[in-house]
Amino acid sequence: MSDVQTDPDLILDFADVTLVRDGKTLVGPVDWQVELDERWVIIGPNGAGKTSLLRMAAAMEHPSSGTAFVLGERLGRTDLRDLTTRIGMVSSALAARIPGDEVVADLVISAGYSVLGRWREEYDQFDRDRATDVLESMGAEHLADRTFGTLSEGERKRVLIARGLMTDPELLLLDEPAAGLDLGGREELVNRLSLLAQDPDAPAMVLITHHVEEVPPGFTNAMLLSEGEVIAQGALEQTLTAQNLTTTFRQAIALTHDDGRYFARRARQAGGHRRRV
Repeated sequence: MSDVQTDPDLILDFADVTLVRDGKTLVGPVDWQVELDERWVIIGPNGAGKTSLLRMAAAMEHPSSGTAFVLGERLGRTDLRDLTTRIGMVSSALAARIPGDEVVADLVISAGYSVLGRWREEYDQFDRDRATDVLESMGAEHLADRTFGTLSEGERKRVLIARGLMTDPELLLLDEPAAGLDLGGREELVNRLSLLAQDPDAPAMVLITHHVEEVPPGFTNAMLLSEGEVIAQGALEQTLTAQNLTTTFRQAIALTHDDGRYFARRARQAGGHRRRV
């Protein structure tokens, strides 16, 4: 029997993929394909399996069953180090490992060396120019000489995304980037991600969130997860619906869409009937 192959134009190609730990299925089975020009949002409650799915997309976990191709490489049959600089990953786990005295420019540049924290690397002008460009794209170029520990939470998130973009990756993964931000910080981040999403030269993107308010305009596709199960996936407008959110979060959800943004709340009862929006 010939080996399983994938479409070379697909960034992610998951077929019947599951991830099981200690006898518990964390996510799956999942069939999922991501193309170069797509920007995906994955929505679901705590424990839905969102981060487990993202870790497989980042080649940080191998599936327990099924076949998973990341950037054309089959997980379990390739050297994961070959994928490191081709994937940008932004997560709170990464942020927690960054020394407070790390200079922002060095933090961004060091992504190109697959290290966290400058040691003895010599950075050339190309590195510094690239770091300036990606920081500018996130509205953070003025932070280049600051240390990470002096930044606000919103500034940290934008710097980490700039780091994720440093190597010009083919895939950018964002694990709850707006978590912990106040309203102003969230709106600034959503705006920056929207601009990035609409850039035809930007990488394919996958963003995890609990909240539809954090979905940036310009995102094209959505997947809704609940207890590891895919409730719905596909084009954003057809997938992100009140009915699907109600099933995902197991309570009646009303959804509105205004000026490219989504807003959700618990549906009110009117005369004994759910109010549909």
